[in-house]
Amino acid sequence: MKIPVLFSILVLVSSSAFCQTQTYYKGNTHAHSLWSDGNDFPEMIIDFYHKNGYQFACLSDHDILQEGEKFITEELIDKRKRSKIGLGAIAKCETRFGKDWITRKTVEGKPGVVLKTLENFRGQFEKPGEFLIVMAEEISNGSKTGGVHMNAINLVEKIPSVKSKELPADVIMRQSIQAVIAQEKKTGKPILAHLNHPNFQWAVTPQQLAAVAEERFFEVYNGHPSINHLGKEGVPGDEGIWDIANTIRIAEMGEKPLYGIATDDSHTYHGGDVSPGRGWVMVAAKELSGDALVLAMRAGDFYSSSGVTLKSVDYVADNGVIEIAIEEDGDAVFTSELIGTRKGYDAAAEEGKTRIGEVFGTETGKVVRFEIPKDALYARVTITSSKGHVNPSFKGQKKQAWTQPVGW
Repeated sequence: MKIPVLFSILVLVSSSAFCQTQTYYKGNTHAHSLWSDGNDFPEMIIDFYHKNGYQFACLSDHDILQEGEKFITEELIDKRKRSKIGLGAIAKCETRFGKDWITRKTVEGKPGVVLKTLENFRGQFEKPGEFLIVMAEEISNGSKTGGVHMNAINLVEKIPSVKSKELPADVIMRQSIQAVIAQEKKTGKPILAHLNHPNFQWAVTPQQLAAVAEERFFEVYNGHPSINHLGKEGVPGDEGIWDIANTIRIAEMGEKPLYGIATDDSHTYHGGDVSPGRGWVMVAAKELSGDALVLAMRAGDFYSSSGVTLKSVDYVADNGVIEIAIEEDGDAVFTSELIGTRKGYDAAAEEGKTRIGEVFGTETGKVVRFEIPKDALYARVTITSSKGHVNPSFKGQKKQAWTQPVGW
C-alpha cells in the first residue's frame, strides 16, 4: 500500500489563497461490476485499486447500490468475459479469496452465485487513513437525445433514475441534481454529483450543461473507448465542452464554473478492452473520509489525471499567477497550456483570435509559471506528457493532467 505523499498546495479560490500542507488522495469515482454491466466481482475490482496505489474507490453500478441480495447466473458471468483467453471471473475470484469465498446458488435450474455486498467485503480492504470505499451510483437517466448519466458519490440511499424520450437533457439533469440535494438535506451527508461522458450518444450539449448551474462537476476524461472524448466535426470534445460551458456560466449567467473529473468508467477487467487505471482524481482533502473528499472537491482542491502526476498546484489570486510542479516520469517532456476565455470573446472567432477556450500561453518543463491575462474570465491548465498512455482509450492518447479553473 502506498501512503499518500504530503505536498505544499495553495487552496484554489477566486478571491485569495493561503499556503497549507495537504495530502493528495488518489481515487476513481466511476467503475462497474457484476452488480450491473461490469464483468468482474466487486471485491476483485476494489482489489485492483487497493493494490495499485489508490487511496479511495467507488463502485458506481447503474441504478443500484451493492446491498441486498443479487443473484447472477454462471452463464451470464461467462458471457461477459468477452475472451476465451485466461481465467474467468469465478476462477480468478476463488484464486484471490479462496474456494469458500463465493456463495453458490441455483435458481430455476440455473447455477449461479450470490454477489457479495459492499458490507461483506469492505473489511478486506479499508484501513483508516490508507484506503476507503465510497458508496456511489451511476444514475442512468434517459432523455430525448440519449443517456444523461450522472454519478452520485457518498450516498446513503439509491437515487432513482429518470427515463424519458420527451424531456431534454438539461431538464433530466436538473431533476437528478434535485434528488441528490434532497438526499443530502435528509441525511446531512455531502454528496458529489458529476455528469458522465457528455458526448456518449451525443446526448448533452455544452449549452445544456451550462444551463444546469446546480451541476458543478463533469467528466473531462472518461476511460471508456465509446464515449467520443475527442468529439467529431461540428461537435467539441470534452475539453471544448468544458470551455464553452464555463464561458457561458461565468460571462452570461454569473454562475460558478464546472470542475473537471477524470475517471475509468471501467466495465471490463478480463478479456477485450481491459480498462481500469486510465483516469483518476487527486484530492487534497483534510482526511480520508467520504465527507472530506466531497467537500475538498467542491472547493476545487483537486486535479484530474490520466497519467501525469503533479507535485503542487499554486494559485495566488492577488496577482493572478499559477505555478505548477510536475513529477518526473523518466525522460518525458511536459507541455503545459494555460487555457481560458477573455471578456469580449467572439464565439465564432477563428483560430488565433479572441475565442472560447483560447490558449493564453504554453510552457515546457517540470516547473511552470503562468500569469493569467487581466481580461480573462477564467483560466485552467492542461499538462500533456510526451509519453503515450500505458493503456489508451483512443488512438494517439498521451498522458495528461488537468487543473481546475481559477481566476473567476
